[in-house]
Amino acid sequence: MRVLVTRPQPSATATAARLEAIGHEAIVLPMMESVHLPQAALDALAFPHSAIAVTSAEALRALSAIRDRLAPYLQAPVFCVGAATADAARQLGFQSAMVGPGTGAGLAQFIASTSGNLAGGLVYLAGLPRSPGFETALLEAGIGCRSADVYRMSPIAHAPETIESLLLSRKPEAALFYSRETARHFFALNAARTAFPGMRLICLSEHVADAIPPGIGQIVIAAQPNEKSLFALL
Repeated sequence: MRVLVTRPQPSATATAARLEAIGHEAIVLPMMESVHLPQAALDALAFPHSAIAVTSAEALRALSAIRDRLAPYLQAPVFCVGAATADAARQLGFQSAMVGPGTGAGLAQFIASTSGNLAGGLVYLAGLPRSPGFETALLEAGIGCRSADVYRMSPIAHAPETIESLLLSRKPEAALFYSRETARHFFALNAARTAFPGMRLICLSEHVADAIPPGIGQIVIAAQPNEKSLFALL
């Protein structure tokens, strides 16, 4: 199957390699790019804290440029939204990366279940734009946090004719959408809205799928918010 991969680099290349390893043809077209703001992480981590929370592996990639300055913080437990984010935390040297259930709200509930260990405060390494689900759920649980925007996702200004040419020449049968902003930006392009109304649109969650205009393609949603569940729908 020809599969359009819309996620940012370097994740897009990694996803393409995994698709091709199981027999699919990957068409890489990142719709967003990440602007890293690592100083925001250092500023937030300089305040007293008992733990760190991360809802995206991109937040940890944003710290790679300051890896040599992270030593004072590597012993703090890191609450990670899922397994891929926890792997990224361990690669940076964090000693205790705990894996959440895959959603921001679920991670907040997980943190609330161990809130007795948060007397020193919680630092949330986040990005823009983002869903308010994690912070809202923390607030409802009575847990405060210091949020730091350590990266920003910026749309890539693909020319509509470039998108149209790619879609017409390669004719993807399915497209993978990992984030709401990626889906929103993709379908803001006229060519993307009209090129293949029968394309299978595979979304990481209902929140992502909500960004797709009605009447375009066949929308399907992963059973779990992870890549394995996305691939199961191909």
